[in-house]
Amino acid sequence: MQSITSFDQLEALAFRRQQTAFSVLTLFVIAVLLVMHTLFASLLGEPNSAVILLLGFAFSVKVLEVIWLQGKRQGITEKIARIETLTSALGIFVLAFLLAYFTNRDDPPYFVLLAIPILQCAYHLRLAPTVLAISAAIGMMFAWARHYFNSHPPPRPTEYLELAMVAAIYTLMGILVWYLVNQLRNHEQRLYHNMKELESTREKLISEEKLSAVGRFASSIAHEIRNPVAMITSALATANNMAADGEEREEMFGIAAREAKRLEKLTKDFLTYARPRKPEASATSVADILEHIVELTRMHAAGRKLDVAYEIVGDTQAVIDQAQIEAALVNLCLNAVDATPDGGRIDVRSRSNHGRLSLDVENSGSKIEPEYLRQVFEPFFTTKPGGTGLGLAIARGVALAHGGDLYVSRNENGAVVFTMEINEARDSSTNEDLYGQNIGSR
Repeated sequence: MQSITSFDQLEALAFRRQQTAFSVLTLFVIAVLLVMHTLFASLLGEPNSAVILLLGFAFSVKVLEVIWLQGKRQGITEKIARIETLTSALGIFVLAFLLAYFTNRDDPPYFVLLAIPILQCAYHLRLAPTVLAISAAIGMMFAWARHYFNSHPPPRPTEYLELAMVAAIYTLMGILVWYLVNQLRNHEQRLYHNMKELESTREKLISEEKLSAVGRFASSIAHEIRNPVAMITSALATANNMAADGEEREEMFGIAAREAKRLEKLTKDFLTYARPRKPEASATSVADILEHIVELTRMHAAGRKLDVAYEIVGDTQAVIDQAQIEAALVNLCLNAVDATPDGGRIDVRSRSNHGRLSLDVENSGSKIEPEYLRQVFEPFFTTKPGGTGLGLAIARGVALAHGGDLYVSRNENGAVVFTMEINEARDSSTNEDLYGQNIGSR
């Protein structure tokens, strides 16, 4: 699992999105005002060249600002966001004043632009700058009204009343947005810290589980090795007893040899499981593999009167590691022979579909008991006398190394099916990726 992105990175991306949204909003408002001024020229007067030039210049600046923000893929810092907010707010105040001056009306519609710097300050700055922006917007509207009525008397009280209502709306809007954004930011910080604590706790649990798994693994190895070693020690001690006759010594040496061979097999299986070889995929005939596996299975089951057959559905060629797949199938088939009663049947099937190869080994024995089903792929788990319990674990490792898995797809009396699904490698780099993702993470 990748580490959670730092809070500073999250904030930087959030600042970029917010500033982009405000720039786009400003573009939209400027365009709407220009269209309204043009459509309602009979009421507002024809927009003169100075107004058009100002709006065009402001529109171009905001377009460039949006392009610049989009180029900041990693986001912008809080300091840059604040500077951008102050610069943008100052620019909009100047733009609104100049537009009011050139339209020269008692209620210029361009003062609606003043809502944008109030919202920007509420989003990015503290309460004091937000209140200052609100005060500056209200002050500009009342100052303009006073200036206009000084040159166009008499003043209209209703106009001041309307300005007071707008002032109340701007104040309420600015304070409320600042409060909500501040609360949201505090919640985000707490949520981020909680996520970091959860991630830290998860890593500790994973580490403890790994240590626990290593402990269980080491305990199983010690248990499996201890028994043959004890038998060898006991047999050799008995053989060295002066009172033992030649026949008894021969029997003890035979026991020691068998246990030594068993210990060698256990060590070999353990090394195969613990240090799996990276798959070396190449174009392989699935039919040849299944034919070879079935012949080996028939030889192993000689005298048991078992019916062993194979079936291929789909492609007969696959890009796989032939040696590893054969070794895994041998393990599955030998287990199937041990689980199948005399006169039973073992079927090996191959199914291929768009680079996904499925290999089924079905036996007609009794179903696996539920309490054993979860443990069948665990190393050293076995119900067979003399078994190492590593065969299925090794086979599953092969499947994982090929980008697939091994599981029990059907479990009932007379039909127990082990299915190995693997992804065919397309090239050497793909094969290495599969190996790294599966064996390395096991």
